[in-house]
Amino acid sequence: MEFINKILLGDCGSILENLPDDCIDLIFTSPPYADQRKNSYGGIHPDRYVEWFLPRAEQFLRVLKPTGTFILNIKERVVNGERHTYVLELILAMRRQGWLWTEEYMWHKKNSYPGKWPNRFRDNWERLIQFNKHKNFNMYQEAVMVPVGEWARERLANLSETDKVRDESRVGSGFGKNVSNWLGRSLVYPTNVIHMATECGNKNHSATFPVDLPMWFIKLFTQPGDIVLDPFIGSGTTAAAAIQLGRSYLGIDIAEEFVRLAQDRVSEVQIKIPQIAEKPHTEYTSSSQE
Repeated sequence: MEFINKILLGDCGSILENLPDDCIDLIFTSPPYADQRKNSYGGIHPDRYVEWFLPRAEQFLRVLKPTGTFILNIKERVVNGERHTYVLELILAMRRQGWLWTEEYMWHKKNSYPGKWPNRFRDNWERLIQFNKHKNFNMYQEAVMVPVGEWARERLANLSETDKVRDESRVGSGFGKNVSNWLGRSLVYPTNVIHMATECGNKNHSATFPVDLPMWFIKLFTQPGDIVLDPFIGSGTTAAAAIQLGRSYLGIDIAEEFVRLAQDRVSEVQIKIPQIAEKPHTEYTSSSQE
């Protein structure tokens, strides 16, 4: 397919009209947040954000495979002293459009510095909202397992009789756990809170995220050879992550300077692939006990 492994200039809504139905395995993107990145993208007022995003989401829905996943990195902003509701409104509007709001991950920024405003503290997190077309989507949970953690040393040393059976939740949720299942394990499944540092390097873009963030989701939802789309590619981080993991990519951006930046980054990563393969990537910490 001629759109594979390209960084394209233009509005993603228009460019995606040229793609066939059901051709993308994963969409991972961080669009301009409402009224932010004005110098780069002009800014979209919070009251108009849903109206602006929905036509593009319609194209995302069309090109995503039935087994694919859409991960949206987004966060509401504060307007007139209170949080605006455009993210919540967008979720509801996308559900009406046909999306399933399957899950929500939280990116905890480990190296975020403290701060405050008169009525609140600095955010130390961002949302990563998962949408799907169907309930049966590809997911490879073993690919993101993490070390069991120090909690196991003491917790598993002296198991009670209750720990050796499926202990039902006391709140009647129907969920339960068998603590003895963790005996002898070196890896466990993570939680949906991702503890990861922000991007420290200057990528000449106002809102870069660490390459390990898209990598984590690419591992979770795709296999080698699958196609990853970032319709707001920015500095090219998602494409760089896809290349390093042996996936194909498509990046789109409306700003010519970022298209050039992403193309340069892709070329740089392709040159460095042997060295990158030898260097382990940063793992995030988890408090999981599953």
